[in-house]
Amino acid sequence: MHWRFRQKAGKLNPTPLSNEEKAVIEQLIIRELKTVFDPEIPVNIYDLGLVYDILVDDKRTVYIKMTLTAPSCPVAESLPVEVSERIRKLDSVSGVKVEVVFDPPWSRDMISQEGLLEMGFL
Repeated sequence: MHWRFRQKAGKLNPTPLSNEEKAVIEQLIIRELKTVFDPEIPVNIYDLGLVYDILVDDKRTVYIKMTLTAPSCPVAESLPVEVSERIRKLDSVSGVKVEVVFDPPWSRDMISQEGLLEMGFL
């Protein structure tokens, strides 16, 4: 995928992304998130249900709303930074903002079928 630009007032500005382009970028983000693991649980953070929302705006800035398994999680400081760094490396992304929230609180019900299978619960 390449960047499309248009000339406006002497500056180059990216043209708005189509919904299809945003969906492609979101899939790249999900694929990358599936390589990030909570060190105490052998399941990636996406299938673990720690990622609540992914939004890609027209400037290719990514907004991720995520949680932790518990507010006192040992990786509370490092996990959001790792997520941000991994997503920022994607060529189709111009910036990343990660917000950690605890509402709703994470529960085992948020684990995907793939995660449950990986953990041996299915």
